[in-house]
Amino acid sequence: MAKIISIANQKGGVGKTTTSVNLAASLGVLEMKVLIIDADPQANASSGLGFDPNDNDHSLYQVFSESIKISEVIKKTESPNLDIIQSSIDLVGVEIELVDIDNREYKLKEQIESIKADYDFILIDCAPSLGLITLNALTCSDSVLIPIQCEYFALEGLGKLLNTIKSVQKIHNQDLDIEGILLTMYDSRLRLSNQVVDEVKKHFGDIVFKTIIQRNIKLGEAPGFGKDIITYDVTSKGTKNYLSLADEIIKKNVNV
Repeated sequence: MAKIISIANQKGGVGKTTTSVNLAASLGVLEMKVLIIDADPQANASSGLGFDPNDNDHSLYQVFSESIKISEVIKKTESPNLDIIQSSIDLVGVEIELVDIDNREYKLKEQIESIKADYDFILIDCAPSLGLITLNALTCSDSVLIPIQCEYFALEGLGKLLNTIKSVQKIHNQDLDIEGILLTMYDSRLRLSNQVVDEVKKHFGDIVFKTIIQRNIKLGEAPGFGKDIITYDVTSKGTKNYLSLADEIIKKNVNV
């Protein structure tokens, strides 16, 4: 049965999509069966794996509108053991379309039940907002992975996200857990990066991943070629970091 992990932070530019795509690919390389769900209308995870965001016929939007079964929108990627449910621009309309519907926070949970047995991990790349789509993702997840960049405003908005997680636990999903906080865009030459690492570890202790994602040019280049970091450059620092993170997550969830 799959462990479902939402990758969320309502602050943009913290490495959410980079982490979703490359963690999913790394888990796949380590022989886990993985599904990535692109729940962001910007569809960056979809284009980052070589899929066209203008393909509106087989995307997450159809899952929410219940026009197609979830199993029919799953596509294989070029990465080993990795499937995707891609996003499209139509997803923007979901927030409005679901507003009057009962149990609207459980739409994704209802659909995802039928495919959980097919995967070891399901990763959901959330939008940089705390809207209805992100709420659906958190409601159906076992845990949340929170990326934070090693920069001045790193902790800004984290309190708000933790409050949202608490209210989701209270109302919709009492089993929702925090998978961990992931430090991204780390540059060892900068004193500020090191200060942020120390500060986050001091505040959050054991829930901070040992793996830190270093700032890496190849990580920025790979999505432009529609590839994950392993396919793009297997020798890069980014590959090493994300394989280490995947290994950490597998060890933490050995009984999945």
